[in-house]
Amino acid sequence: MPALFVGHGSPMNAIEDNRWSRALRALSTRLERPRSVLAVSAHWFVEGTRITGHPRPPTIHDFGGFPRALHEVLYPAPGDPALADRARSLLGDRVALDDRRGLDHGVWSVLIHLFPQADVPVVQLSLDERLTPREHYQVARPLRSLGDEGVLLLASGNVTHNLGYAMRRHAEGDDSIPDWASRFDEAVKRACAGRDGDALARLLETEDGRMAQPSPDHYLPLLYAAATADERDEASFPIEGFDWGSLSMRSVLFRTQANRRL
Repeated sequence: MPALFVGHGSPMNAIEDNRWSRALRALSTRLERPRSVLAVSAHWFVEGTRITGHPRPPTIHDFGGFPRALHEVLYPAPGDPALADRARSLLGDRVALDDRRGLDHGVWSVLIHLFPQADVPVVQLSLDERLTPREHYQVARPLRSLGDEGVLLLASGNVTHNLGYAMRRHAEGDDSIPDWASRFDEAVKRACAGRDGDALARLLETEDGRMAQPSPDHYLPLLYAAATADERDEASFPIEGFDWGSLSMRSVLFRTQANRRL
């Protein structure tokens, strides 16, 4: 089973027919149906590592200022308490079970296009805000065996996510792609293609990295996808481009050549 990082962008992509929602629907045709999904999202960035154990995780609308239609979206996928227990056994005592938490929009705004029937069980893992990028990569490594058990590791964030910069420039009518965003996006692409986890973990320390990610939350999920991919897996980039000029929507699919459907 492959590992997948998706640039999720605006929550509105969940309900709009646009370039990004169409790209996600096209991506869904390239994925075999998993037994379950283990999701990591930029929007569960907290102190400590937690995992959802709710048998029917609620849809969390963790945003404001959007149309009522978006707040009414539900994604009623079942949970998978057995998968939560399995992941905890792999990750050890660092992981606490959260049996009340649901799925945030970083997860359901993507899954609503990949598995629109909401019939694939989903478990979400938090990002521990106290860890360094390298530590996140190491934490994720034991989860690699889940791919052989039919579990899709879905990581959701954005390669570049300086939201304040993007909003200011967009309000000024300037959606041109800045050089720092292009350079950082290309550096990430090279590191993924080369399966260079050390480079991926270090990129936030660069000048472009600090501009691209003022906070690391939207970048860290990529490290989970890269860390859980098998050594035989190759990286492909089914979605590329920028929204609002500087928000990279790059998606990275890690899987073996033999298992590619397209």
